[in-house]
Amino acid sequence: MNHPTRTLLRERPVDAQVIDRLRASGIHPVLARIYAGRGIQHPDQIDTGLAGLIAPQRMAHIREAAEMLAQAIRERRHLLVVADFDADGATACAVALRGLRRFGADVDFLVPDRFVFGYGLTPALIDHAVTCHVERPVDMIITVDNGISSIAGVERANQLGIRVLITDHHLPGRQLPAALIVNPNLPNCGFPSKHLAGVGVMFYVLMALRAHLRDVEGWPAEQIPRLDDLLPIVALGTVADVVRLDANNRRLVAQGLARIRRGAAPAGLQALFQVARIDIRQANATHFGFAIGPRINAAGRLSDMSVGIRCLLEDDHQPALDLARQLDELNRERRSIEADAREQAAAQAAALLAEQQTDQDRIGLVLHAPTWHQGVIGLVAGRLKESLYRPVIVFTDDGDSGRIKGSCRSIPGIHIRDVLERVDTRHPGMILAFGGHAMAAGLTLQGDRLGHFREAFEEALRDFADPADLENVTDTDGPLQPAEMQLDTARLLTGEVWGQGFPPPLFRNTFRVLNQRQLQERHLKLVLAPTDAATMRLDAIWFNGPPDIGSHAELLYRLAVNEWDGRSTIQLEIIGRA
Repeated sequence: MNHPTRTLLRERPVDAQVIDRLRASGIHPVLARIYAGRGIQHPDQIDTGLAGLIAPQRMAHIREAAEMLAQAIRERRHLLVVADFDADGATACAVALRGLRRFGADVDFLVPDRFVFGYGLTPALIDHAVTCHVERPVDMIITVDNGISSIAGVERANQLGIRVLITDHHLPGRQLPAALIVNPNLPNCGFPSKHLAGVGVMFYVLMALRAHLRDVEGWPAEQIPRLDDLLPIVALGTVADVVRLDANNRRLVAQGLARIRRGAAPAGLQALFQVARIDIRQANATHFGFAIGPRINAAGRLSDMSVGIRCLLEDDHQPALDLARQLDELNRERRSIEADAREQAAAQAAALLAEQQTDQDRIGLVLHAPTWHQGVIGLVAGRLKESLYRPVIVFTDDGDSGRIKGSCRSIPGIHIRDVLERVDTRHPGMILAFGGHAMAAGLTLQGDRLGHFREAFEEALRDFADPADLENVTDTDGPLQPAEMQLDTARLLTGEVWGQGFPPPLFRNTFRVLNQRQLQERHLKLVLAPTDAATMRLDAIWFNGPPDIGSHAELLYRLAVNEWDGRSTIQLEIIGRA
């Protein structure tokens, strides 16, 4: 099965009648065409009002979760939120603490040290939590963005008489923990949106608690707290976790962004925008994914995610700014560590690919080095997956235990968690632990089983991979007319909610290259003219681009707004050659 060596370009098909329908409702012509190319059929599908959110009551077990929390609050039980150590876990934890405390809950949080306890609610973490809370014993644990695979951890909590509420969005395995579980991906859950991030699930639990206290327990209206001001944090976690932006998630993100742009965001989140040098009034979903999310993730990757959570919980400007600066410095360190590991991994991948016979091309890549940092192997796997367009697993040693930990990233069409489950079924005991999503997962092996795992992984991949899945197809939105290449159009597009499953617009045009020069020996700064508009001049930037592209070029690009020295101008962000 030969692997593709080039990217195939495909223009998204659009229905002219759908475009006309969208335009008739007042939607900008360019935006109408882009929406139609993403399956939008009716203006109602892009409505972002809060009233359109799917009702919490449609999620399995959420009423029981609300009753459980209401009882714990009423009885002054001591609650402990156990979070994951990524941006979704951090935002879910911050939302949980902010929300529960408004209802009068006695609640703390704990994030496992990934280098000591590993992922999730483990028995060792339960014992650690008990030891740390001797004076105020833990009565109830609430997991956020984890827990669905914590069989042993929940069993340990049950032995100690600690109740457990699991809020998670990861795919469940064959066995479920013996706890109350709220997860839209449970087999018996009829919630229409299966793509909520962990922070979205926790926000829904809080909405259900609010409704329970109002409608069942009869709390007076003046005692019912608002929750909508938590949406900026919900939006951040949703985008940063790269979940599919279906209609419900786009609604959550749009509502969060609207509040951020008008300054109604927690001090910690505002401070993160400040250290990233982004005007909060221009905040968009891309900033979450590429500027704010990575700074929070850096804490969990290299240090202690509690720094990120405390930043999101902080309401005073100066302490928030101090925490944001810590996160910014950690992110700088993370980039350096990642760059070194990525260079080594790319060389190892090239050597493995060079060994292949043409008729026996491997679908996946499994890499390992004992010195790679556990906190960056997922990023390295993601970079290689993008450049090589195949599933990648990157392993590193788990201390002196003899075990290795791996992070997987996959391509559309190959469900990586299902692949790992197939390996686990065929080779019981080979994988010591695993879990994750369709596109990302983690696992642990004994180091001496790596060779056997590599072959078993490849065998399982061949069961799941269709040849069409291995074609690196890039969908474009076709060309823009010169009259559409305007600052107002760029502002309109950058203000929309784009992300996983609802990708940002990507256009394709042929240009004359009027000027080009390198910046910092890495980026290419350009002045372009559309071939059908001789007098038009457009600034463009190609990050990490080639040194020279000649006098004419057909380019893939996005419309962007360049803010500089108080002026706003249109700028094309070049993605590649067409």
